[in-house]
Amino acid sequence: MRPSRLLAHHHLGPDTRPAHHDDSAGRHPLTSTTPVASWDDLVAAALLGTERRTPPVAPRHGQDAPSALLDAAALSTVRRRAGLRPAPARPGPGRAPEDPRPMLPVAARGRLATLLADRSAPGRGGPRSAPDLAELLPQWLVLANHYGYRVPDALLPALLDAARARTDLRPEALALGGPRALWLARLNPDWKFALRGAASRAPAPVPEPSGTAAAPAGEQRLWEEGLFAERVSLLAAARHRDPAAGLALLSGTWSTERAEDRLMFLDSLRDDLSPSDEPFLERALSDRSRNVRATAAELLSALPGSALAARMAERSRACVSLTTDEPTAERQITDEPTTEGRTTDQPTAERQITDEPTSDRPLADRPFAARPLADRPTGEGPTGERPDEGPTGGARITVRPPEECDSGMQRDGIVPKPPSGRGERSWWLGQLVEATPLDRWSEWFGGRAPAEIVTLPVADGWRADLHAAWCRAAVRQRSAEWCRALLGTPAVAPAHAGEAAPAAWRDPAKLLSALPARERAEWVAEFIASHGLSDAFRLLGVCAVPWAEPLGRAVVDALDIARDAGSYPWSFSGVMGLAERCLDPAQADRLEVLTAIPDETEGAAPGAGGYWAEAFQRLVGTLRLRATMRAELEPT
Repeated sequence: MRPSRLLAHHHLGPDTRPAHHDDSAGRHPLTSTTPVASWDDLVAAALLGTERRTPPVAPRHGQDAPSALLDAAALSTVRRRAGLRPAPARPGPGRAPEDPRPMLPVAARGRLATLLADRSAPGRGGPRSAPDLAELLPQWLVLANHYGYRVPDALLPALLDAARARTDLRPEALALGGPRALWLARLNPDWKFALRGAASRAPAPVPEPSGTAAAPAGEQRLWEEGLFAERVSLLAAARHRDPAAGLALLSGTWSTERAEDRLMFLDSLRDDLSPSDEPFLERALSDRSRNVRATAAELLSALPGSALAARMAERSRACVSLTTDEPTAERQITDEPTTEGRTTDQPTAERQITDEPTSDRPLADRPFAARPLADRPTGEGPTGERPDEGPTGGARITVRPPEECDSGMQRDGIVPKPPSGRGERSWWLGQLVEATPLDRWSEWFGGRAPAEIVTLPVADGWRADLHAAWCRAAVRQRSAEWCRALLGTPAVAPAHAGEAAPAAWRDPAKLLSALPARERAEWVAEFIASHGLSDAFRLLGVCAVPWAEPLGRAVVDALDIARDAGSYPWSFSGVMGLAERCLDPAQADRLEVLTAIPDETEGAAPGAGGYWAEAFQRLVGTLRLRATMRAELEPT
């Protein structure tokens, strides 16, 4: 027998007082000389069980060991309570700050309680066609914050627990919790994340536990003596309020911070980055930590007017240039070298072939004509011109990657060692082009627009490396014009893993993220209409919610086609889950017809129609629930 559960209710600490003598009731006499079992010994016996460990007390006549152990625990509890001495009361927490925002409507309060309770349930019950409430909680929080409500005080602990378990909920949950959530988080170590998580939304530094506002002197003291999470929160709030003041706060202690702390503090400058931060970031390029240097270089490259961006641009210009009437690779090998049509600052490809050994160079760094035929990019001729591009007036882009990664390049964030399977020079080239301001290419290439530049042929097989770097630069610099040009038409077949297709370097999802929401939806809708849903999951993930037309219609049509094909719906479960959260609830009536079980056709998977009907029932039910949640939150 293990009486540990009963014993746990009486656990008040170890024994500190001797037992009193009392034998009037025939109990086992205990005198001042009788040894008293310690509380730890009693707990150990209860946890292991009296059959495995003899209790440290002697049973009375006719009493079994478990009963004797419980009697001893009860006696020890009384002794402990009798021996307690009053202690000074600790000061209570300060008064919770006021939150002037309107309270949630009654129906919405009940909905939030249901969503939070479903999150904490050990498993989802009910039919498989029932909506997944846990997946609807993020959307509900966004809607509640859109209307400017505050959460009832009684639900704050459950909301903080939900945000602790799911990092994706934290920004919206802490915004809904408001100042009272931060006040409560200071009283529970499990909720310390809130002190940092709400920093980006805080208009002022997080207050001290007393609730008093931090004066400049108090702010400086918190920065110098506070916990790391408090310091990150303070820095982010100060930067949001006054970027220069926040930077001055960080500069004062920068040299004494640990490397990992410097990295986190530096990353917090990203949201409010401005040209005034450049001198500080330039100094950070000489930091002892490689990660700090890399982050400083990344932030500087996001400032097109920075000195680092200018240095990268000059290096890129020495490596990539526009030439006209360039001889083909075959002529470069057999003919005499010629300077006709060559720019003055760009060595031509024939010197790479005639003057440099190639057998000991990485394959990716060799000139195109020196590479084995099997390793040339698919769909490109020997000069890099794609057959379907047509004539370009003799203009082409020539590339000569850096010969070395010198100390200046490394200081500016160029990583010298490439990943496995990548040539050094192509690796260095990609990093240079990625950090170059995109508007420089139009300036260097005769005023051509990005859409014209990306169609220019690239000599010696460097097209994929150059375009991949332009893609990363377009995403980093948030250039919609360049992203649009690099994306091209959605009708182009997507590249699959392992293929040597010319478009394999593209990442449409990242490029789409820089486009306006409406244009994004239209591009993905056309992509789905051309290629179906197999390659559309990541593209759908970057589209604004709810999906704008014609995207919603394209997804529904593609799901209907997949159902008619007779396969099981499980391969489309990811898209179906996105549709539940992202389709416009107005689509529910249109989808109602798909909830019926269709007749099985010849060649269809057994029972597939029933599974599709169940999936569409869940989709329709979720869309209608989302419509109800929105109606509950609308102000009366």
